[in-house]
Amino acid sequence: MTTPTIKTATASDTDSVIAALVLAFGADPAIRWLYPDPQQYLLHFPGFLKAFGGNAFAHESAHFVEGYVGAALWLPPEVSLDEGMLVPLLQRTVAESVQQDVFAVLEQMGRYHPGEPHWYLTVLGADPPHQGQGHGSALLKHGLIPCDRDHMCAYLETATPRNIPLYERHGFELMGTIQVGTSPPIFPMLRKPR
Repeated sequence: MTTPTIKTATASDTDSVIAALVLAFGADPAIRWLYPDPQQYLLHFPGFLKAFGGNAFAHESAHFVEGYVGAALWLPPEVSLDEGMLVPLLQRTVAESVQQDVFAVLEQMGRYHPGEPHWYLTVLGADPPHQGQGHGSALLKHGLIPCDRDHMCAYLETATPRNIPLYERHGFELMGTIQVGTSPPIFPMLRKPR
């Protein structure tokens, strides 16, 4: 198996990185809870990605595997998701029947974030035909370089239990479980400074 080449996304890579993540998250339990209808998922998930992790592009912390077969969006310390974009998007695009649960989940996610400055891995994924080929590990290793260099912790959430061992291999520890109403379980994880 060859080592994947990881690149930092520039503005011209944004659409390709978002497209790779749309493919990667097609079966994600939390995202498909938000958008169970395939047409709605394809229509609205790109906007969700831009609101949730899009600030990574401006801070040179959006990375992709050469060929756009996988990508990761990291928010550096003191940079957050775009709530001004995310909240109206969710209010407009998510079914009213689950909106209360969605915002309660987001509130709980916020409570798990470390109090000190940290890197936030908002999303990481690989196109399904390329999963299990080391792309996720390569993206994680690349993204963790500044964490280790600056002795900072890293934080993430995953709704896919089979991904927990991958994150654990890279030093993340399970912090608990977030689950509200009809939401699937979501697992916050923390990697302490090294």
